[in-house]
Amino acid sequence: MSSATSTASLPSGLAVLTTFPDVLFIPEIIFGGLVWILVASSKVPVPILQGWVMFVSVFCFVMSTTLLCLYSCGAHGGSSSWVTLDIICQETAALFYLSAAVLEAYFTYSVSTLTDPVVMTIYRENIAAVVFAFLATLMYVIHKVCSLLRWKSS
Repeated sequence: MSSATSTASLPSGLAVLTTFPDVLFIPEIIFGGLVWILVASSKVPVPILQGWVMFVSVFCFVMSTTLLCLYSCGAHGGSSSWVTLDIICQETAALFYLSAAVLEAYFTYSVSTLTDPVVMTIYRENIAAVVFAFLATLMYVIHKVCSLLRWKSS
């Protein structure tokens, strides 16, 4: 495998924002940030469940932002091991977000039977968090699949 092939598979600089699947870092960061904000702003009646969702959203937000910055700076230097790192990160994020989205959806469903106005505000915030968590999951899965195809071709 030549160095030119590896460099072509991982862009550097502003090309990161114009190549697929690397452009998916932007919606991953946006949706992850929205999940983070929505979960942080709601009351926490079930700390262990909400804590996992919060951990996943913060972890994946930081990981995606760090990878985006490293790719933009060209820290990979054309090394093929960075393609493998990208796959591992995207796979981890996809699995984490899927588990967090399902847990958040379960919690939201269990709260839906209550009629207290304060609980209904929490319910609406959690509905939005569930939607954005599933959208973030979708972005990470698409990114993972395209990264696997890039890895296979490099």
